[in-house]
Formats: sequence, structure tokens, C-alpha cells
Amino acid sequence: MVETLHSNSTFLRPAFFILTGIPGLGGAQAWLTLVLGPMYLLALLGNGALLTVTWIDSTLHQPMFLLLATLAATDLGLATSVAPGLLAVLWLGPLPMPYAACLIQMFFVHALTAMESGVLLAMACDRAVAVGRPLHYSILITKARVGYAASALALKAVAIVIPFPLLVARFEYFHAKIIHHAYCAHMAVVELVVGNTRANNLYGLALSLAVSGVDILGIAGSYGLIAHAVLQLPTREARAKAFGTCSSHICVILAFYVPGLFSYLTHRFGRHTVPKPVHILLSNIYLLLPPALNPLIYGARTKQIRDRLLATLTFRKGQF
Repeated sequence: MVETLHSNSTFLRPAFFILTGIPGLGGAQAWLTLVLGPMYLLALLGNGALLTVTWIDSTLHQPMFLLLATLAATDLGLATSVAPGLLAVLWLGPLPMPYAACLIQMFFVHALTAMESGVLLAMACDRAVAVGRPLHYSILITKARVGYAASALALKAVAIVIPFPLLVARFEYFHAKIIHHAYCAHMAVVELVVGNTRANNLYGLALSLAVSGVDILGIAGSYGLIAHAVLQLPTREARAKAFGTCSSHICVILAFYVPGLFSYLTHRFGRHTVPKPVHILLSNIYLLLPPALNPLIYGARTKQIRDRLLATLTFRKGQF
């Protein structure tokens, strides 16, 4: 790479960055591939199986399962946008990433994270209608409306995240080309630029609060309506059945938001108390844990999917 020196410690925009993985661990970080590698494999197989089963089984072409397929596709994209490069860096050590590829990865990681949060909100609304207005569910929630909602969420994610790479691309000079991270996170790249990064910091903070805050409030409101409707049911069995239809979704919400909230709080407020390697490790787990867990949660707790998977496996076994 040809670097043009602007000052003693400032470089013209580099042709590539160098990702170091998790700083402070050295060669020991290779052992993390034994944990993160299987998580990625599980995300690939689990979400791939969910998408395949939903595609081939016409009885699953219902709004709830189409939302689940949207979540699986998002999880597949999110895990794949991070895991291959992450595992390569952890196993092989610091590796270069072209400048354009870094901005592309930044866009997809943040856009798919925003998309996943929106899908979880849509699924909460779906469950609120199913429990609160069961007689009107088929009228209010249709396959067409699920398609419109998925398209709107994708467009929203693109619109709100595209400023991230654009705000970085406006800088011409960097004081380093080494990113002490395992992927091109927005703030990890911003730390390297030379110039006023106030707009980047404010937009990143505002986007995190607006997107996650609005979605969490929407999910909380939906489950408030669900709780109210469940408490109106006359028998304990009816209440247990109604709650059971939402239990899988609650587990998925916790798997997504709890690690994410912890990672966000340690980054914003725990810089001096939480070591940077711990924060970076948490941010990577946050991106890989939900895609790995979600298929297990829905596969184990959703009868239609579980039965269909078992029928498919039994059929294939019988062929041999």
C-alpha cells in the first residue's frame, strides 16, 4: 500500500485497515474460535433449516411463520457479515481489510441489527393481536401486510444506517490504520480519523437511543396489552395457553436485547471500569449469540416447526 504522509502522525485515507481482533489476548484469542466457530455454524444450520422448512411447507405460509422466516434471514445475514472475518482474525492474527470493504461491513452490521430489532417489534405486535383480538387476527394480520412490514423495515434500516459509512467517508486523514477490534464497528473506525467527529458521535448515540428505545417501548407496550388480555381470560389453562404462544418470542427478545444493552452500557459508561477486551468480546457475542439461539428457541418451542423438522429428518432417514 502507498501511504501519503500528511504530518508526523497523520496518513491520507489508507487503502486498507488492519483488524487486530481482541487486544490484549495475543495468541490466546485463537482459542475463542472453539466457541465462536460453533456458534456461527449453529446460526447457519439453524436459520437455514428454518428458512427451508418455511419455504417447502405450505402450512407454514402464515403471518407468524413468515415473520419468523424474516428473522431467520436477518440472523443469517447478520452472522455472516461478521463471523468469517472475525474467525479469520482470531485464528490467523491481524489481517488487512480494504477500506471500501470495511465501510460495507459497517453498513451491513448496523443495518441488520436495526432490522432485527424492528422484526422483533413486528413479532410482538403480531402476538398482541393474536392474543388480544383472536377473532380478528386473520383479517388484521395478513401475508400481504407482513410483506409490506418487512419491506418497510428493510427500507428504514437502510435509510437510518447509510449515514454511518457516509459520515466516515467524508474524512480524508487518519492517525492510524490499525483497528483494535474484530470487525469494522462504526465507533472503532471513528476513533482513527483526524477531524471533528462530533456529528458521528451524536448520530451514533441518537440512532442507538431512537431505534432501540422506540422498538423496546413498542415491544413493552405490546406485551402490556398481551398481559391485560391474558388476565381477562377465565381459566388458568386458557391463560397458560395464551402465554405459551408468546414464550418463544420473549426468550428471543431477551437473547437479543440483554447482551446488546450490556455491551452498549459498557461502551458508553464503563470505559474506565470494564477492560476494552471484555467490551469487544461482548460486542462479538452480541452479534453471534441471537442468530445461534433463535433457531433453537423456535425449533424447540414451536410445535409446527418442531413437527415439520422431525418429519423431514425421519423421511430422509427412511430413504437410507
